[in-house]
Amino acid sequence: MHSRKERRLPTPKLRVSLFAVLLFLVVSLGDARLRTRSVSTSQEETVETYNKYYNYVDLTGRLKSLAEKYPRVANLSSIGQSVEGRELWVMRITKDPNSDTPGKPKFKYVGNMHGDETVSRQVLVYLVEYLLTKYGEESRITELVNTTDIYIMPSMNPDGFEKSREGDCSGDNGGRNNAKNMDLNRSFPDQYDETRVNPADIPEVMAMIRWIQEKKFVLSGNLHGGSVVASYPFDDSASHQRQGHYSQSEDDSLFRYLALVFSQNHPVMKTGEPNCPEALEEIFTDGITNGAQWYDVPGGMQDFNYLYGNCLEITMELSCCKYPLASELHKEWDLNRESLLAYIEKVRIGVRGYVKDAITGTPLANVSIVVASIRHNLTTGKYGDYYRLLLPGTYNITAVAPGCVILLNILHIVLEGKATELNFTLAPVVNEAAGGIPVTTYSIKNSPPLLPPKHQPIQPQEFRHHNYADMEMFLLKYSSEFPSIVHLYKIGRSVEDRELYVMVISDNPTVHEHGEPEFKYIANMHGNEVVGRELLLNLIEYLCRNYGTDPEVTQLVNNTRIHIMPSMNPDGYEVATEGDIKGYKGRNNSNNFDLNRNFPDQFITITEPRQPETIAVMNWLKSIPFVLSANLHGGSLVVNYPYDDDKQGLSRYSQSPDDKVFQQVSRAYSQENPFMHNGHPCQDLYQDEYFEDGITNGAKWYNVPGGMQDWNYLNTNCFEVTIELGCVKYPMAKDLPQYWEQNRRALLQFIHQVHSGVKGTVSDMRDGTGIPNATISVEDIDHNITTAHTGDYWRLLVPGTYYITASAHGYTPMRTYVTVPKGRVEVLDFRLTRVHSDSNGQSPKGPQPTQNPSEKEFQSLIKDLSLENSFRYRRYKELSGFMRSLTLNFPQITSLRSLGQSVEVRTIWALEISNKPGEAEPSEPKIRFVAGIHGNAPVGTELLLEFAFFLCINYGKNPAITRLINETRIVIVPSINPDGREQAVEKQCTSIQGLTNAHGKDLDTDFFGNASQRVVEAQPETRAMMDLILDKAYTLSVALDGGSLVATYPYDKPVQSVENEGTLKYLASVYANNHPKMHLGGTGCSNNEQMGNIPDGVMRAAERQSHMGSMKDFSMDFGHCPEITVYSGCCLFPPAEQLTPLWAENKKALLSMLVEVHKGVRGVVRDKSGKPIVGAIIVLNGGVRVFTSEGGYFHALLAPGNHNIEAVADGYQQQRQEVVVSSYEAAVSIIIEFDMDNSIFGLPREFVVASAASMTALVVTACIIWCVCAAKSNRQKDGFHRLRQHRDDYDDEIRLTSMGSKKSLLAHEFQDESESDEETLYANKI
Repeated sequence: MHSRKERRLPTPKLRVSLFAVLLFLVVSLGDARLRTRSVSTSQEETVETYNKYYNYVDLTGRLKSLAEKYPRVANLSSIGQSVEGRELWVMRITKDPNSDTPGKPKFKYVGNMHGDETVSRQVLVYLVEYLLTKYGEESRITELVNTTDIYIMPSMNPDGFEKSREGDCSGDNGGRNNAKNMDLNRSFPDQYDETRVNPADIPEVMAMIRWIQEKKFVLSGNLHGGSVVASYPFDDSASHQRQGHYSQSEDDSLFRYLALVFSQNHPVMKTGEPNCPEALEEIFTDGITNGAQWYDVPGGMQDFNYLYGNCLEITMELSCCKYPLASELHKEWDLNRESLLAYIEKVRIGVRGYVKDAITGTPLANVSIVVASIRHNLTTGKYGDYYRLLLPGTYNITAVAPGCVILLNILHIVLEGKATELNFTLAPVVNEAAGGIPVTTYSIKNSPPLLPPKHQPIQPQEFRHHNYADMEMFLLKYSSEFPSIVHLYKIGRSVEDRELYVMVISDNPTVHEHGEPEFKYIANMHGNEVVGRELLLNLIEYLCRNYGTDPEVTQLVNNTRIHIMPSMNPDGYEVATEGDIKGYKGRNNSNNFDLNRNFPDQFITITEPRQPETIAVMNWLKSIPFVLSANLHGGSLVVNYPYDDDKQGLSRYSQSPDDKVFQQVSRAYSQENPFMHNGHPCQDLYQDEYFEDGITNGAKWYNVPGGMQDWNYLNTNCFEVTIELGCVKYPMAKDLPQYWEQNRRALLQFIHQVHSGVKGTVSDMRDGTGIPNATISVEDIDHNITTAHTGDYWRLLVPGTYYITASAHGYTPMRTYVTVPKGRVEVLDFRLTRVHSDSNGQSPKGPQPTQNPSEKEFQSLIKDLSLENSFRYRRYKELSGFMRSLTLNFPQITSLRSLGQSVEVRTIWALEISNKPGEAEPSEPKIRFVAGIHGNAPVGTELLLEFAFFLCINYGKNPAITRLINETRIVIVPSINPDGREQAVEKQCTSIQGLTNAHGKDLDTDFFGNASQRVVEAQPETRAMMDLILDKAYTLSVALDGGSLVATYPYDKPVQSVENEGTLKYLASVYANNHPKMHLGGTGCSNNEQMGNIPDGVMRAAERQSHMGSMKDFSMDFGHCPEITVYSGCCLFPPAEQLTPLWAENKKALLSMLVEVHKGVRGVVRDKSGKPIVGAIIVLNGGVRVFTSEGGYFHALLAPGNHNIEAVADGYQQQRQEVVVSSYEAAVSIIIEFDMDNSIFGLPREFVVASAASMTALVVTACIIWCVCAAKSNRQKDGFHRLRQHRDDYDDEIRLTSMGSKKSLLAHEFQDESESDEETLYANKI
């Protein structure tokens, strides 16, 4: 940024790059719930070499890999895009990086603001890796990550970097500015001059401005190059004097201190003598400088942070050379590592705290924090939190809201250690403004200068019994004071016309939020059991006053809709008496009915009239999709769970289908109550009563017919338990604080239970809309639940693996299995397919469209799926063991078989992945993935092994992967040429060692279907693959090879035109478009013939390297299956450490082919009686042909667009249909019904048949006569005459005859099979 040359020379004009980089989703296997490999093993893949620069694609892959490997402390996001569409990546590193923790200071580093100043870009990537890998190992790093919200942006100007050149120390090659030739560090709003920059020209700056103002960072560092010094604000002055003018900020001493922290930990910077070749005379005392004193920089980012963003930022110049050679990177990292860490640690100096409303406890955002004598204020964040960096000393600090009365708090800052904590509470002051309009302002309430201990929640202050009027006032008060999180409503009235109030507490309390569970507490069902009533009022106060400051409360309120009914029986309460231990006065409602015996019962008929309170609650429970509930009672100390009664009315265990779930949620409450879990509740009253773990089955304790908890479970989605809170039903008011203390943790812990089990959405596959009232059933648990209005559901389950089915009227059910983890909820979404009807109103019996994940879902799938990996090359023995282990660990979806053996007797393995492996399922598409035809290019082998593991490990865990496996037959052949692989050598990018098999044959020149082309017998590896290909059941094949970066489509042989080329090219482009580099088409390989631009990264195979006998061509001509070949990289056998990024680059593309195989057109051919027709010919667009298989099924892949389908079968009338194929939808599913063809050659069938019979009789007679005559003649001829023929000629004749007949049958299969003389000659030359 600040080199002399930059100050003296005009900025060179940038040449804007003309291509846009497709951002891809790197699927690393970091999801904690899917990890199966050890951390120590996986760490090997992230070892940094410090010897190369990461271009944009490399940087993206590196960051995504790290983020997904360390999901508990890392989260990668983009804050915007550059001019050329590159993402501005930011890595967030902190504990729980997907949520905001109130009071945790935010820190950021920004690098590569000038594209040609590159050291910062690399050291920030190294810093990211260092923080992540050392977390949990080094206490310093662990504490730093746990207590700080760290954001790291390695490159603010990725476009400029791509234009820059390694070794350019002074910036002569351009790249400093963005793609619109704008200097990003001169484009921010300036305090002295109006910035005149078109926002469209600086999307990077606009993104930064939004980000800075949104996040309220506390401290920041902006890393540059061109010198070695730490520069601090201000960067310019009102006079804009070019050099020598010290422009002092209000926090000048603090900025100097922060700059010194960085410089004094840098071995070169602290000397103050950078000794840069272009500015040898430059000296900076202690290695720091005021920005404007060095030289004037208007529109700089560091000043903007300070003036408009709450954030103190300095600029660090890291190296004299802007873009040094990569060999210098390790040294630069060593020089800067300690400085980078020490500077982050300074985010915790000064003073911190919260500002809240003194009455309501509501956090107050955007309140100014004023430090006397320092005319620079900052404001509080959304949780009312603030962090004000200060040097040691004594300060007068004030929190100021508009119109407040200013009172000072004198604070002594601690010299060492963490920031001193200082809270403010502001009391509202209502004044009358002009016109008599009341205006609420705030004044500061006197408060202690120091905070209570960290995360100490506010406890309820008033404990008393609330009669109806008092309770009503309490509810109205909190509803008024906390309108953003509280909603008070009524569900009905009691017999005596008292309102049945319910208080909702949530971040959006008035509506059901999709995906957020509904929870409820009900108390005082028996009017004289009052502890629950008071506890729920205490809970309301606790949740409201701690929201925004206490992390647990904030999380619960933000993610749960909590309904609280303090009194279901307000009439009974009014007649009950304080001090009642075990009486009945007030227990029943005003009609003297026990409300907990008044609900419909499963075993007996409740004859008592339904009471208004009961009816109101039943209607309420039917209107809201509650998930979990507790009914609070008194008279004992235990959690009681269903069922509450028995069919015979006996006191014995009455088990519900969800008995384990009920026990789990019951223990969650009892174990948090210090007395309940002991199991001896009321020894003075009931000496013999004992409840193990403080829980009991209701009926085992005693029978309660007509109870509310059983009705909840049997008639709604809600699981309810009954909690007995104490032995005394109506204790004295003085005892209420101890009840709160005993139950407050249990009340919260029980709410947490609603976030266990499995949840998700059931939606329509076609348009994505939620399906209401869909049924969610769990195998072996005879209790179903239904989806809510928008299709969301929650199903409580204990940890374990379950088969779950989603079904809905008019849709095909979907079944999968899911593993429920301990302590959290598993997400499982279902997308159901409509049951379509044909023109006759009948459902088709042919195949139905398979789900095609939308791009958004696909990206989410890529992001969220799988696990940590540790890549290495596997030789044959290890490969075989790996394949077997897949079948042992995933026997329900895998089947391993041998296709044959190589020359050196190594098995060629084929792994099938399907929900019914080994079984023929003609209605499902079948896809083949193969690799290793050339042993010296083993990358494809490793990619397919990892792909197989990826699919297996995610089966049942992710619905999209599960659905794909359930409805696809996937065959993976990872190594066709194992002998050649054993001979190949790692790190040999161009060596041909291992290319051929043990006989020296290039197997990709050995696939011939016609005897006229074959000179020698097929190699054993070739024969094994030919047998597999001739299975003819495949819809698509993908072959992986190496030595280039391109996707090729048939043919390899030189043909002038390719039938159906549009579809073949489209299939190759699907892979290329989902590869982050391949689709760009500009990546040339210097080690081979692939140079220059390859449009879209796709080409016809013959244009790359024409040859005969390829596997691709054989698959097309004899296997009736299109095959594309993907060349994964320029290097044939790259080092093992490159396998991880190669997997990241190819994972999405491989998955995209699994999705693509479900597109095109598919259907079933049958006659009028419904009998399937096997062997019918499906002619696509008048040329390409496919054949129906068992069951009359067919499936053909087609490029998006309109296509003509003709169906031909012997003895039937020809059928025609037109279909429209979309790239975004699953295969068009059609049914073709044939009519019998009653004419032959235009003549009536009966006439033709009769004539044929007559002709046949005449021919047979003539043959008999001829044979008799011939026999007489042959007796006089030489009996050995035929032996004079050459045996080879005879054999050739037989082969030609047999192949010719097959050839005629296969003509026009994707390509005219007739061979020209030129082609035959070409084959003979090979």
